[in-house]
Amino acid sequence: MAQLKVISYNVNGIRSALSKGLAEWLKQENPDVLCLQEIKVSRPDFDPAPFEALGYHTFIFPAEKKGYSGVAIFSKIKPDCVVEGTGNKTYDAEGRNLRIDIGVSIMSAYFPSGTTGDERQEVKMNYLDFFFDYIHDLQKTRSKILVCGDYNICHREIDIHNPVSNKDASGFKPEERAWMEKYFNSGFIDTFRFFHPQQAHEYSWWSFRANSRANNKGWRIDYIAATKNLEKKLVSATMLQQVKHSDHCPVVCLLAL
Repeated sequence: MAQLKVISYNVNGIRSALSKGLAEWLKQENPDVLCLQEIKVSRPDFDPAPFEALGYHTFIFPAEKKGYSGVAIFSKIKPDCVVEGTGNKTYDAEGRNLRIDIGVSIMSAYFPSGTTGDERQEVKMNYLDFFFDYIHDLQKTRSKILVCGDYNICHREIDIHNPVSNKDASGFKPEERAWMEKYFNSGFIDTFRFFHPQQAHEYSWWSFRANSRANNKGWRIDYIAATKNLEKKLVSATMLQQVKHSDHCPVVCLLAL
């Protein structure tokens, strides 16, 4: 049976990640679809050649602000359709959502962070409300969806190294976690937790401070979420914590086609 391998990865700057061996790793890992977040590159400065050499069709959706945000999808399967953004000018200006349709719809999403203060936290909460409605509306026409990306939220206590001291931190606030609970109860599957319901100390992001990665003091904020109708197609889901081109690690999902 044919399988579809999808990887989602916040690279914290695609040019920086390339300088640390991203292309060589990609050749070895060989996903069918790679969703990237925080590419931090404008269209004129993006060089698709290293990815095209590996057989990928490349699509990027940068932020208007230089060196900020932006998402990409590289696919070995030529899409029927590519959709940049969500139609919301505010979020689209920040380069947060990109979708390809290859039978199943695959979105690379970079959810706002609220770590810089109350104003951005409000933007984040507004985005969450908007996105919930948007993705469920999309399901009316695209029933099978993978939403891959950096959600900037830990869902449960098991997803963060110190839930007590971080209980009011952006990314683990009660209202953010409540949104994740609502999302995963509304017809979306957290693919990693589907296969590893109780596995602790599994994180996808570590602060650059205080040797956090070496001590595995991390947060699980990167997800591949699948619509419920793909449940029987799910084969496996993992996180590649040994891969280090970024302060995040790649997350992987394998589907049977």
